[in-house]
Amino acid sequence: MVKEHKAERHGRGFTCWDQFVAMLFCQLGRAQSLREICGGLAATEGKLKHLGVRRAPVRSTLAYANQHRPWQLYEAVFHQLLGRCRAAAGGHKFRFKNKLVSMDSTTIDLCATLFDWARFKRTKGAVKLHLLLDHDGYLPAFACVTDGKGSDIAMARKFQFAPGTVVVMDRAYVDYDWWESLTKQGVFFVTRFKSDLKHEVVEERTVPQNRNIRADQVVRLCALTKTGAYATLYRRIVLWVEDRQEEMVFFTNHLDWGATTVTAVYKDRWQIESFFKSLKQLLRVKTFVGTSPNALKTQIWTALIAMRLLKYLQLRSTFGWSLSNLCALLRQQLFVYRDLFPWLDDPFQAPPALAGWHDRQLLLDWQVG
Repeated sequence: MVKEHKAERHGRGFTCWDQFVAMLFCQLGRAQSLREICGGLAATEGKLKHLGVRRAPVRSTLAYANQHRPWQLYEAVFHQLLGRCRAAAGGHKFRFKNKLVSMDSTTIDLCATLFDWARFKRTKGAVKLHLLLDHDGYLPAFACVTDGKGSDIAMARKFQFAPGTVVVMDRAYVDYDWWESLTKQGVFFVTRFKSDLKHEVVEERTVPQNRNIRADQVVRLCALTKTGAYATLYRRIVLWVEDRQEEMVFFTNHLDWGATTVTAVYKDRWQIESFFKSLKQLLRVKTFVGTSPNALKTQIWTALIAMRLLKYLQLRSTFGWSLSNLCALLRQQLFVYRDLFPWLDDPFQAPPALAGWHDRQLLLDWQVG
């Protein structure tokens, strides 16, 4: 990939692998600045050789690499890594066999003075991270970084889904023509129903008992295209939410599922919100060690790689980690000589090399002769 992107032209001994290790240390070690990254790696320089890093970088070298080496290299690494992680993912929790993905975006706020190229409003800067989350293991399947003004639906139109895929999304993705196109491609979607969507009821279906489903309707959109009215039929499902004492209305082009399955599929969309929350809380995507567009995107893509690695370790482990606890304990073990996968399954046992050491420990005698 380095050769493909010509990323090491004029490298002067500082390789892309060195840069990658440094930026992963920024993410997993929670280094707050270039000084902390370089100082932290320099303090463990003897162990860096086992990672294939000859020496810790200096600040100016790392800053120059982040500013000039193509961020597309780490985007390519992110997408290649998915194939290795899917083997441990398994399937989603629903009975149907269709591929299930969630689609959403999150805005990363920036200082308009420092990031003047990302000005979003008069006094505010921002970039937007668009994400597809695969519900097989809740792994990020695709990501794209745009400016803060980027439209969610404009990005959604660029995605290509295999027939049979189920896409879950919120109300930001309302586009009649796009919905029609998805239906023709054999792609299903589940979303929230907007109150201003004009529709006519074609069929009233029987609702299941004791499931808080108040209505299950087959509807047609009351809108015109260039060639006439929309022919596709959709489902409109009304759910009463007891805890919030309000109705939630769902919309889908899947006509065969039970109403409770549709509501459960949308409820599982919360996993992408949880992913964004973990990304911002556990890794470094809210403050940046460089202000250029290239440096910012390099840091975001290495954060996504780190998150995918954390999700993979969580899937491989039999311990039952929460993502936050795994990240915190892994940070403490970054430069400790331990076999990673036994530690993941049993993190609170002494390393094998130290087992039984206390039996050979000499007794401490405070008596003075």
